[in-house]
Amino acid sequence: MKLSFKKLLVYSFLLILGYYLLTAILIYSYSKTNHTQKADAAIVLGTAVWGDEPSPVFRERIRHGIWLHQNNQVDYLIFTGGKGEGQKYSEAEVAKKYAMENGIPEDRIFFENQSRITDENLLFSKPILEKENFKKVLLVSDPLHMKRAMKIAEKHQIEAFSSPTSTSRYQSFSKKAGFALREAFFLIAFHLKQLFSS
Repeated sequence: MKLSFKKLLVYSFLLILGYYLLTAILIYSYSKTNHTQKADAAIVLGTAVWGDEPSPVFRERIRHGIWLHQNNQVDYLIFTGGKGEGQKYSEAEVAKKYAMENGIPEDRIFFENQSRITDENLLFSKPILEKENFKKVLLVSDPLHMKRAMKIAEKHQIEAFSSPTSTSRYQSFSKKAGFALREAFFLIAFHLKQLFSS
């Protein structure tokens, strides 16, 4: 039986919607994955800053990096993130300042302050890993960001292990759902870009 064009459009839409929602569910499921273990360094993925202070979301990522260092899971911290529009300080600079104010020695901190997106966070961190001969890193971000971040680390051939924040600011169902749906869009776009660039 031949499908009408209208039905074909409806089925195609439902298929795409189903794939999108499945991706969001997989992102949510992966957010519970924690592979924290001894590593050379932790790469803390940047996000918004408020002047010379980290936003609440970024602060929790930095705090988790500090915890990893203080509990001997990593010897070094690598902060990432450039300047947002109209900002005086980069995300990485703000993170470094916060970490030092909370007991992390300056000689245990590296940073890159040029990146604007997650892909660049990791791309611009790789020269630090190579120069310092860091073989294994922990990747620090919000739980719902981890699946895409890990895929990007794999793309850049970085041996990374998921170490999500345990104190994410995204706690309510509506905030988690919104984050997962947004991440699903970006993860699908990442997969499509990889597919068509290979």
